[in-house]
Amino acid sequence: MKDNIIYRKSFNFAIDIVNLYKYLINEKREFVISKQLLRSRTSIGANVSEAIEAQSKKDFISKLSIALKETRETKYWIELLNATDYLEKDLANNLLNKTNELLRILVSIIKTSKAKLKQ
Repeated sequence: MKDNIIYRKSFNFAIDIVNLYKYLINEKREFVISKQLLRSRTSIGANVSEAIEAQSKKDFISKLSIALKETRETKYWIELLNATDYLEKDLANNLLNKTNELLRILVSIIKTSKAKLKQ
């Protein structure tokens, strides 16, 4: 799985979010949004991992679709933390760039998989 780009990127970004979560609870004393962010962000990699071992193409698409939804939720939480000054602008922009990259990759994989399913 280490050669799988979406797995690697989602795993590495989950590490970023775990570290951000630690910072938010320890330094900023923010507990609610940070927990939501942690849940949505780590769920992305978990669903990608499940998709890799999917039982069928439909199952694969379903798992990646869940990962896509979780990625969109993650984006929302990062934007909210940014708007409420819990995150520095540079850090927020970096996280949003990584999130947008994952969104593009997931959308592309899902579209390609759906097209192949119809063939």
